[in-house]
Amino acid sequence: MHATRPKQAATAEGGLIRLGLGLANWSEHWFPDPLVFALLGIVVVFVVGLLLHQSPAKLAIQGGKNFWALVPFTMQMVMIIIGGYVVASTPLVYGAIRKLAGIPKTPRGAVAMVALFSMLTSLISWGLSLIFSGLFVRELAPRVKGMDYRAAGAAAYLGLGAVWAMGLSSSAAMLMATKSAIPASLFAISGLIPLTQTLFLWPSIATTAILLVLSVVIAWLSTPSPENARTAESYGIEYQPIRTSLEPQSKPGEWLEYSPLLTILVAALLICYLVDVFRTSPQGALAALDLNTYNLIFITVGLLLHWRPKRFLHAVADCIPATGGVLIQFPFYAVIFGMITGTGIAEALAKLFAAISSHNTYPLLVATYSAVLGVFIPSGGSKWIIEAPYVLQAANLHQVHLGWVVQIYNASEALPNLVNPFWMLPLLGILRLKARDIVGYGVLQMFVHIPVVFFLCWLFAHYIPYLPPMK
Repeated sequence: MHATRPKQAATAEGGLIRLGLGLANWSEHWFPDPLVFALLGIVVVFVVGLLLHQSPAKLAIQGGKNFWALVPFTMQMVMIIIGGYVVASTPLVYGAIRKLAGIPKTPRGAVAMVALFSMLTSLISWGLSLIFSGLFVRELAPRVKGMDYRAAGAAAYLGLGAVWAMGLSSSAAMLMATKSAIPASLFAISGLIPLTQTLFLWPSIATTAILLVLSVVIAWLSTPSPENARTAESYGIEYQPIRTSLEPQSKPGEWLEYSPLLTILVAALLICYLVDVFRTSPQGALAALDLNTYNLIFITVGLLLHWRPKRFLHAVADCIPATGGVLIQFPFYAVIFGMITGTGIAEALAKLFAAISSHNTYPLLVATYSAVLGVFIPSGGSKWIIEAPYVLQAANLHQVHLGWVVQIYNASEALPNLVNPFWMLPLLGILRLKARDIVGYGVLQMFVHIPVVFFLCWLFAHYIPYLPPMK
């Protein structure tokens, strides 16, 4: 009897889910590694430059010269991942996850709750969201009988696929609010765009709330019944809580590693600095919340919550493998950025964007372009570096609010994350699943999100007046 259930599930509940799983299975066999897309992007931009009558030598020189241009930004992205993990794996936060896992009693309630907390934590940090949600699903699996492990895993990824870029870990918004991180050529176009003009615009907050509610409802309605569910046990996955305790101290020289003394002293120093940063910010406390400040807050909190340096180092070591893709790919994205901004490509694309759009249609053009490009460049920060020069230059020409253009980018570039496996990797490692196991539910979410996101991006653009760049 049990052997026939998968077939019944495919027939009764499988329409869009089967389509999503089929696409994921295809992508697993035919979709190349994200690094291939970065390398292919270099070739495509080079060819585009040639078609625009740019010198081959100039394209190569400008690309190579910028290979290391994004090193500070790359390190900031890595620290977001590390900061999220060290906070989520602390005894306090992990204990909270275990308590939350005792609340839902039905599979549908469990999946909806995972979706909700995945998105809420992603508004704080996408790195925290991936780790928090993955650990949450692992804790729910043995407690909620009949919970579909695939649906729960997809719900855990909703933070990255729905609203992460509308929150405090938005790479694009944080970059534009951090003068030291903005390349000089981009700053000449956009100036500084503080968070009050991006994340904290009222249309941005409204869009985030709508997407959050919509995603939870879809997760609730699409959860299979226990009879048709594929549970963690069906994948041969056994529950294993993470270890938050340390092995006993064995050598006298290790006493500082096990003592909270240095943790307290260093954390106190960092907190003092952070308080001063917010207190003395000339443009207010929100303007001080740039990428560097944001990452330092997470590292400080993680250091304090782990309490002992040795446990903090264990957490850092555990999450380092998840940063490999960022470390090696961002320099190649910088090559693309250099070829676009260091030659006439940026100006040509800006003129093209301006020519094929108007003030009324420009928001839709940016949303469509950003979503499509996100399929090939699965990194919000590096993709924004590539897009920003000509997107913002055209926005100036059409007098569209620059901060809202950043938010249009944020809302639309998250859409392809629902089916792109690049940022799934840390979550999949925790859940011990493959992308094809959860991406079907991502396709279902994406089909609903696309028209809603595009409409909201277009609608709210009419209610925000244009402001000249802030130098």
